[in-house]
Amino acid sequence: MIIPNEPLPPAGDNTLDFDDFEVSYEVSAAAQTAPSDDFLSDCERFFTAGGVLSGGDFGARDYEERPQQTAMAMAVAKALVSGNNLCVEAPTGVGKSFAYLVPLIYRSRYCALPSVVTTETINLQEQLMEKDIPMLRELTGIDIKAALAKGRHNYLCRRRFEMLSGDQRDALLPVPSLAIDLEKINDRIDDGTSGERDDFNFRVDPQLWGMVCCESGNCLGPKCPFYRNCFYYKARRTWEDAHIIIANHALFFTDLAMRGAECDSPLLPNYGAVMIDEAHTLENNAADHLGLHISKGALIGVLNRLYNPDNARGLLLKSGADAMELRALTVEARDEAYGYFRFFEDMLARSNESAMKIPYADMCSENLSRALLALARKLDGVVEDEEDESFKTELQSQLSRLREYIDAVNEFHHQTLPDAVYYSESDRGSITLHGAPLNVADMLREHLFNRDFPVMLCSATLTFRGRFDYFWGRTGFVGGDGVRLDSPFSSEQATIYLPRTMPDPSDREFVPALIDEIPRFVKLTDGKAFVLFTSYQALRQCAESLKDEFEINKWSLLVQGVDMTRSQLLREFKADINSVLFGTDSFWTGVDVPGEALSNVVVTKLPFAVPSHPLVAARMAKIESSGRSSFSEYSLPEAVLKFRQGAGRLIRSRSDRGVIVILDRRVISKGYGRLFLDSLPYKVEVI
Repeated sequence: MIIPNEPLPPAGDNTLDFDDFEVSYEVSAAAQTAPSDDFLSDCERFFTAGGVLSGGDFGARDYEERPQQTAMAMAVAKALVSGNNLCVEAPTGVGKSFAYLVPLIYRSRYCALPSVVTTETINLQEQLMEKDIPMLRELTGIDIKAALAKGRHNYLCRRRFEMLSGDQRDALLPVPSLAIDLEKINDRIDDGTSGERDDFNFRVDPQLWGMVCCESGNCLGPKCPFYRNCFYYKARRTWEDAHIIIANHALFFTDLAMRGAECDSPLLPNYGAVMIDEAHTLENNAADHLGLHISKGALIGVLNRLYNPDNARGLLLKSGADAMELRALTVEARDEAYGYFRFFEDMLARSNESAMKIPYADMCSENLSRALLALARKLDGVVEDEEDESFKTELQSQLSRLREYIDAVNEFHHQTLPDAVYYSESDRGSITLHGAPLNVADMLREHLFNRDFPVMLCSATLTFRGRFDYFWGRTGFVGGDGVRLDSPFSSEQATIYLPRTMPDPSDREFVPALIDEIPRFVKLTDGKAFVLFTSYQALRQCAESLKDEFEINKWSLLVQGVDMTRSQLLREFKADINSVLFGTDSFWTGVDVPGEALSNVVVTKLPFAVPSHPLVAARMAKIESSGRSSFSEYSLPEAVLKFRQGAGRLIRSRSDRGVIVILDRRVISKGYGRLFLDSLPYKVEVI
């Protein structure tokens, strides 16, 4: 159904059947599509019975015509022709990647500028590049050129590697044992590596990688002796030559911010269409990449790169009075940086919070700013006199980063970003200062949605109560329509179970009750379960208490945040058919486990955002200040959308069967609980 992006009539009256919707369009300049009738016909013919897709080889699976997929593909095609924006909610099973890739591929025959597809997860990027696009290249007969766009830091810099491997290696390496990794990297270069971090067949130490990867501040460009064989610029040339560029949200929004600041050299080539997949994360990604961040670890890393007094290593080990003075200034700046961040660490410790709003500007920044400025001024003079071009570039890069930190500290403490919240946050032993804009919708409306080419969004979860207006209001979407597709799956494929006797999540007996109920419901499927938590503390308590019982039942217990990375946990979960995975935030979204391995999703608690988090609190306060309810207009819609994402991990194909367990009694004790249950198409049983 089509939902126009305009003032909406009462609920229930703002949708039209897709088959009855007629589009009148003019060909936009950016689309450069001619003839439009042939383009639309090609797209439609690809998906219809007897068309191109029906003749594809899908291995053990038979071809199934999906009307929802055709509807989405035609909506994307018409947006490409008209230049209008588009918002599509495409439930799992629709086949949304084919539905947008096919029109983009046919578009490439008529358009000079490439299309950009941006995703949240690496898994989807790999699926598009390694599976979907190669198959569509064969099916369409179009030699589509696709490129995976990654940030500079993903590539090895030959110049920096040579400098670190040369005569100054012992002075520059922070730990002598890292010389072994240098030799391994050198062997891979000789074997013809792409230079990407992921292409090395061993784990490169993060500290070492930071010293040999590409960085914008120390790139000589065409002046570099390694320019012709530069790994990063080789990759960039594939972007320039591509019809479709696959990026991630981080790179895309960094590029968008650079374009907003009228940067002469944005990261991505100019493009003529954008498809934002996994668009349910749009607001948070934009707030993150259009805001301000000052990391303790990153600042200390810059200073240690210059000179680390703990091991007497760094760039400033040359002899002479200037180098000696610079080392002293670096030590002073490092001491001030530790003291500066300790102030915020102590604030968080006293409040027993992981994040805390910084309500006023004048807070202990003067000493750090003065020390960084003194170091930068002295380093500037030394850089000008440096004769070694490569070494000079490295020093210049650190000088540029120092100046960036000076500006950032000044901006943070004068709180110059309009309509923003400033806060400190501790995560896994490190602390970061943030300035997050609250006017993301205005920023995206101006810099993303008011362009001369179509911007298309899709996700399985964009509507609340069947409408797009919540999502549009949060993200500033304008200039187009919304298409909400129904699910191709049957409501009989899953059952929702609710226990009768769970206490309220605020009750002290809630976690003990989780410990009792989780194994009861996991037994329904003999493992094969995701157990989704909203806090690490509850996860750890349950995991510790249940490990013996799970071992008795021969269910392998996989716990996020212990020994394995997220990717390793997923691989192990898929390989061990009776395993149970305990996960938090990152496992609610972007995880695809089709088949029997995942037959049970246990939601321990409804995923309401923590209201005390400064960013959440500021968003709620902004709504309340206008006389509206922050719970009904922000907290509740966000929780329902995330709940749909978590429950959506279960049914990924028409052959999947399973159960969804909700251990939060608020779905039946609170008036709003029905919104959670009604957001899923499955029957409910109380047991």
